[in-house]
Formats: sequence, structure tokens, C-alpha cells
Amino acid sequence: MKPEVTYTFADLPGDGSAMRVADGVYWVRMPLPFALNHINLWLLEDGDGWTMVDTGIGGEKVRALWEQVFEGTLAGRPITRILVTHFHPDHMGQAGWLTGRWNAPIWMTQAEWLYARHQHSKDLAGRMEAGQAFYRRAGVPEAQLPALLQRFGRYREGVEPVPASYRRIFGGEEIRIGTRNWQVIIGEGHCPEHACLACPEDKLLISGDIVLPRISPNISLFPQEPDGDPLSRYLDCLGRFGHLPEDTLVLPSHDTPFTGLHARIDNLREHHKHRLDLILEACAGAPQTGLSVMQAMFTRELDSLQLGFAIGEALAHLNLLWRRGTLARTLGPDGVDRYTLA
Repeated sequence: MKPEVTYTFADLPGDGSAMRVADGVYWVRMPLPFALNHINLWLLEDGDGWTMVDTGIGGEKVRALWEQVFEGTLAGRPITRILVTHFHPDHMGQAGWLTGRWNAPIWMTQAEWLYARHQHSKDLAGRMEAGQAFYRRAGVPEAQLPALLQRFGRYREGVEPVPASYRRIFGGEEIRIGTRNWQVIIGEGHCPEHACLACPEDKLLISGDIVLPRISPNISLFPQEPDGDPLSRYLDCLGRFGHLPEDTLVLPSHDTPFTGLHARIDNLREHHKHRLDLILEACAGAPQTGLSVMQAMFTRELDSLQLGFAIGEALAHLNLLWRRGTLARTLGPDGVDRYTLA
């Protein structure tokens, strides 16, 4: 039987400070203006300097806290490399400022850098049009569309201008940081090409948003790829962590470090199996829309941001079942997709 998830640290790093979690590895915790109110960031000793993993959301508050960390932790050594796991604002937000602050390159996968550049662009018309069609097909009433679409242009609010050049990293690549070789493991589904960093020899994994200890990462369908299958890609990518020791210390982007990696991966797979079974049960009766399936999956009250994620998650599960041939999808004369058992 696999060991259950065990939380390794009773304390949290304070604002503007860093906590040592392993030799040469320091944990920084920055605030977020959401219900999920924090993100974990990592500083890795790297010879005469430091490598930073993820940057926090943009804005003066986080920038001021970083300056406190620099003063109290870096011991006079500079940030020499900024590695970003993926394009989301809480991970990418300060990258533009930090590259200028330290004259340090940004390292990330190609798909994540391209998505960041795309999302930061001022050209919203096409994205808004695609978003309207996407939510209408899911059965969202016209009155709810403006609240869902308002978030489409907000990426720039939490992200400094994205650097115009970067150093591309690849799945399977080994990156030497300090005395360790870190393997790049690509996670999919939560975003296109998320980079996790693993050091099997020292039993360390920077898991980003791919493996979180208590919540399931959001796996959503988005208007850019309405017939995509992000949930299959996510479930498949979990197998890429199978070679890591069970007692690996997992350093996630949210919550606290933990051990019990493989037990947690089993839990995540079971969570999505339960969701898929729930959807099949719902579709066994009357035809269901994306919105009605979302309402069966999420029974609590949701704000507009959470509603967008919830609809995306419902559609990701529906698309997996549709692409497998378990569900049939029919576009009605009202322009809404409806799902029934195949």
C-alpha cells in the first residue's frame, strides 16, 4: 500500500522571507488576490548566483516583497536565471520586471512562452468572438456572457510585459543548477507545456500546478481549442512521474510541501474517474448541455472567475468521453451542444 500524503513543514515562510526546505532550496510564499490566496515560489542556489522558479503575480505589492527576499536571502549573490513553469499570471507575472532587474534570462518551454505572448497582446477581438461562440455552445444564457468574457482581457493586469526572447527548455532535458541535475518533466492539460523539475537522486520534485496536495489542478477546455482533450493529456502525463521515489519531497505551487507522491497521483486519477462516472450518470437520462453538466459537478455558488473554470472543467470531461465514443454530441438548432450516452 502506498504511503498517504504527509505534510513536511508545520510553519510557512513569512511575507518577504524565504524558508530552507532542502540543501540549497528555499521556499518563498507570495500573496494572490483570489480565493486561492498564495503561490509558492522557489530559489535554488546556483554557484555564484541563484535560479528562481516562478515569479508571482505582477504588481507593486509582490515586487516590494521580492526586494525584501533579495535583501534577506541572496547573501549578495544575484539572480542569474528565471525559470517559469507555465504562462499563468501567478507564475509569469513578474518575469518581465525580474529579467530587467537582474539582467537574467527567462527559461521556459516554447508553448508556454508563446501563450504568454499571445495572452499579453492587445488584440482581443478574435478571442472575445471565439469565447462567445464557445460559451453559447455550452448553453450559457446570453445574460451571463459578459461576466464570463470580462476575464479574457485581464491577463495584462497581472503580467508584466513578456520578455521578447527566452531560452527554450524541453521535456527530458537535464538542467544543472548548483550541485544538482534537474530533469524537466512536461505536464499537460492544465496548460499546454508545463515544466516540472525533478531530482530523483535527492528525492525532490518542483511540481508546479501539475501535482497539488489537496486540490485538483484545473483541467479546462478553452475557446482556443474547443474540440481538444486536455483531460486525457493530463491523466497521461501523470505516468511521467512514476520513476520518482515514493518519499520524494514534492514542492507544489499551492499549499505546502509533502511526501506521498504516488498516493496523491492515484487520488487525482480517482477524482477524475469519479467525475466521469457522475457525468455518465447525468447523461443517461435527458440530453445534457455543458452548463447543466457543470451544475451537476459543482453544486456550490461560484463567482464569475470560478464559473469560467468550472464550465471549462465540465467541457474537458465531456470531451474525453465524447472522443472515446462513450458520449454522443449533437449540435441543436439553437446552437447548443447536447450530450447523450452513445
